[in-house]
Amino acid sequence: MDEFELIRHYFAAAACARVGGDVALGIGDDCALLGVPVGEQLAVSTDTLVAGVHFSDPCDPYLLGQRALAVSTSDLAGMGATPIGFTLALTIPSVDPDWLSAFARGLDTMAAGCDMRLIGGDTTRGPLSVTLTVFGRVPVGQALLRSGAQPGDLLCVGGSLGDAAGALPIVLGEREADTAEAAALLRRYWSPQPQLALGQALRGKATAALDISDGLLADCAHIAEASSVSLVVEQARVPLSNALLRFAGAEQALQCGLSGGDDYLLVFTLPADMLPAMQAEGWPVHVIGHVAAGDGVRLVDAEGNSLSAGHRGYNHFTS
Repeated sequence: MDEFELIRHYFAAAACARVGGDVALGIGDDCALLGVPVGEQLAVSTDTLVAGVHFSDPCDPYLLGQRALAVSTSDLAGMGATPIGFTLALTIPSVDPDWLSAFARGLDTMAAGCDMRLIGGDTTRGPLSVTLTVFGRVPVGQALLRSGAQPGDLLCVGGSLGDAAGALPIVLGEREADTAEAAALLRRYWSPQPQLALGQALRGKATAALDISDGLLADCAHIAEASSVSLVVEQARVPLSNALLRFAGAEQALQCGLSGGDDYLLVFTLPADMLPAMQAEGWPVHVIGHVAAGDGVRLVDAEGNSLSAGHRGYNHFTS
């Protein structure tokens, strides 16, 4: 099977590869054609996942397909964008029909949940890696940026943190996965759900936002730097799931929530007067601190005393 047969058989025939919506032309020509409505901008992001770095090898290809698209699409959520489609550059060591079928099904499942369309890509032979470029659209002037946080804003997250990091010992084979708590954590690791609707609801409300991939404290530092402010994180208000607390214990669960990474939930700053309406509408807004004058990220106790955070998050070249 050559490259073009592989693409036609496993990917071009998938439900997510059909044209429609903002996709005028998908797989089959030198380029895809996207239609962006007047008054909107194109949002684009690229992520690469490498075997042995971003996921264990071997792993379930169906789950890998889901996870790969989810973590990329989460960047669109962090900008408040509406999804359009994605390209896939897949490098594989050999053609394994069973592996490719399962991977394509996982990709298609997540694409359906995120309303994303596969519009092109490439396949090559080599060490296993997956590169996805995602495309979305957002009204001009309404994209959520990292640079607008103001002193006095609330610091918020879109759900409980640390579950995916708590699952890592299971993924690596260091702990057993035979409990309900373990199953819940593994779902958060392999099938994160990009907070696309929340991101769009935050347009015109949040002053800054991004999705949490490297850990809460590490990613808050990006907002602090871009906005030239200090973010104050109240340790006692960091939301942790019961599954993580039971599985990892309180101390390790907190470390997962603060710096574990792979949450793919939104962290954002919000003027205080915006909070009641967001909560009344049922959005998962958890206040974990506030924005202050200064720089960097401070972790504090209930009395406002600074705490040592230890490891603050993942970095490819220092972790």
